[in-house]
Amino acid sequence: MSTSPDEQLIEQLAIGRLQSAYADVINRRAWDELEPLFEPDAPIRIDPVTRDAIELEGAAALGEFVGGAVERFAFFEFVILNSHVELPTAESPDEAAARIFMCEVRRDVGTLDWSVAYGVYHDRYRRSSGSWRFARRDYQSLTRTGGEVFPFPHHLAGG
Repeated sequence: MSTSPDEQLIEQLAIGRLQSAYADVINRRAWDELEPLFEPDAPIRIDPVTRDAIELEGAAALGEFVGGAVERFAFFEFVILNSHVELPTAESPDEAAARIFMCEVRRDVGTLDWSVAYGVYHDRYRRSSGSWRFARRDYQSLTRTGGEVFPFPHHLAGG
């Protein structure tokens, strides 16, 4: 894209703010705040590797799923470890993509045992009404406390 370094920085920061807003909503378990972060029909795929992948559509379905999944944790922290953003191009000025490496730090309600899970998101973003939103999310687990290390999902490497 033939934009200035300043314009590229603005795009990078805007997408980073979206990623951080998502982490903030998840950490506060504020599921109703997911809605403005996603396109209404955004497909979301969650692949834990050790069981069938879960296919969802939109923020409400994601909030319901994640809310149920984290109920068993007295403490749950979603941490973005690294993010690689592919900025918009001249051909697609309102689309971008990213890989987000993340971990979840968790403490079980009953046992108070700690665990950590690592994974990667392959995201697609769309700018609408001047704001970036998640247009698609594909998540895959990479490893968990006491578990095996799963192969990196190279089939999603384009974004």
